Amino acid sequence: MFSYLEKAVLAMALLRIFSGSIELFAAFLMLRFNTIEKAIIVNSSLALIGPIIFIATTTIGLYGIVGDISIAKVLWIILGVSFIIIGVRS
Repeated sequence: MFSYLEKAVLAMALLRIFSGSIELFAAFLMLRFNTIEKAIIVNSSLALIGPIIFIATTTIGLYGIVGDISIAKVLWIILGVSFIIIGVRS
């Protein structure tokens, strides 16, 4: 099954599975600690991981299609991703 998948798509999917596993682990930690203060700490640590995974998957995707699209379109995609990151941080 995996031999028919593109390597970039497989890497992106595995990164998202890893990210989801981290999210589930964080949820279990919140339940285990059972205090609001510790749950906020765990949740705030996820705020660091989410954008890193987003940037990594986007970078892998761009690397996978960079030969198929023009440089202008790549720049538009990078600009769009930058706006998303700026919008989330503001």
